[in-house]
Amino acid sequence: MPRKRVAILISGRGSNMVALIEAAKAADYPAKVALVISNRPQAGGLSHAQAAGIATQIIDHRTFASRETFEQELQRTLDVNGIEIVCLAGFMRLLTPWLVSRWEHRMLNIHPALLPAYKGLDTHERALADGVKIHGATVHFVVPEMDSGPIIAQGAVGVRDDDTPDTLAARVIKVEHKLYPLALALVAAGKVSVVDGRCKTEGAAEPATPLISPEI
Repeated sequence: MPRKRVAILISGRGSNMVALIEAAKAADYPAKVALVISNRPQAGGLSHAQAAGIATQIIDHRTFASRETFEQELQRTLDVNGIEIVCLAGFMRLLTPWLVSRWEHRMLNIHPALLPAYKGLDTHERALADGVKIHGATVHFVVPEMDSGPIIAQGAVGVRDDDTPDTLAARVIKVEHKLYPLALALVAAGKVSVVDGRCKTEGAAEPATPLISPEI
């Protein structure tokens, strides 16, 4: 089966982008990172993608008169490059329903919390303030409502009594780097379907939810 052509959208250093690129180097990985797009010309992840031999493109949102024209150019670029799956990896732009609808169940995002808890920003601070004992990350399909799409996979860490937002974030990012390649592989291999707003994973006796050791 041909590997699915993937575009990764970034705005910064793209650490999850790096994890996806590294995973896709395996011969049996079902997806190929064909393109990295940044809306910020100075995004640090661009140089890593270029060093890995991956095509990159800058679509600076500040040069467009409206969000709509920016997204039209983004869609045109994805089409021209034959992209089949889009992965958001620290892409700091809210996308409109116009674009999201064109990528239904083909656009993925990773969020640093166990959704549906802690949507939005400052997830680690909020989790610590609430005194939760388990925190983590979620990969989900993108829908127009922020951080609300069907959940593909989740990974968890235990919260320590002496955690700060920074120490907790450092452990969660390690989970993200394992989780995103796993979730993309499931989607690219055609093993994930959405039934009644929930993801079903083909052939999985257990949900696609790897609980990561609290020692991470």
